[in-house]
Amino acid sequence: MANSDPVYLRVVEDLRRQIIDGTLPPGAPIPSRHQITRKYSVGETAARHALRVLVQEGLIIGRVGSGHRVREKPVLLSLQRDRTADPQAGFTMDMQACGRQPTSNWRSELVEAPQEIAQRLRLGDCGPVIKVSFVLRGDGRPMQLLTSYELLEPGQSQAPEEGTGERRSMLSRLAATGTPVTEISETVHIRVPQPTEIDLLELPAGVQVLHVERTIWAGGRAVETSDIVIPGDRFRLAYGIPVHA
Repeated sequence: MANSDPVYLRVVEDLRRQIIDGTLPPGAPIPSRHQITRKYSVGETAARHALRVLVQEGLIIGRVGSGHRVREKPVLLSLQRDRTADPQAGFTMDMQACGRQPTSNWRSELVEAPQEIAQRLRLGDCGPVIKVSFVLRGDGRPMQLLTSYELLEPGQSQAPEEGTGERRSMLSRLAATGTPVTEISETVHIRVPQPTEIDLLELPAGVQVLHVERTIWAGGRAVETSDIVIPGDRFRLAYGIPVHA
């Protein structure tokens, strides 16, 4: 953060330490800007910067008229990545396992494959693909974003479509045609959410997301690649590792 007066960092470090060690427990009020200026002998600008940093780190939340409080520690739900090969079905099972009602809505459209997607699908040129965007919910609350990019199949509709509930997945379509899936690969990284993702997932300030890149291979050919965006303050990923004798 660009700031010519670094004294605000002293305030941040002290309040952060109190939050982490439990001196300021979840729900506890944070000193107001006026109280911070008096306690730490800093100016109003430094106090304002300090509170802004703690909000961005996800340690405190602010509400109009009630000041800032220590954010409640979230209970992380497990997402079993090895439970099923279909991410929609896996999400449904995970929500049901924790007593939540899974719902979703989706929209498909024909788009020109972005360069990164073309590389993941091993397309020589950035040709057209079917993009399907899902919002997956638990008890009505947005929980995950799933965006898949599929190769065009003979006779597949290229017109925009949308719906609620589960859409027939690439895996089920491959199974129906007798095409064996030879590999499903995933990579996971953590990143700052994009503004549209913050809105769609209703993310508080300071929360990062888990980004899963997933590609389905059939006979050495990539047929679908997906981006799964998961709020880092709600879930942890659980993987099973097979042991071969």
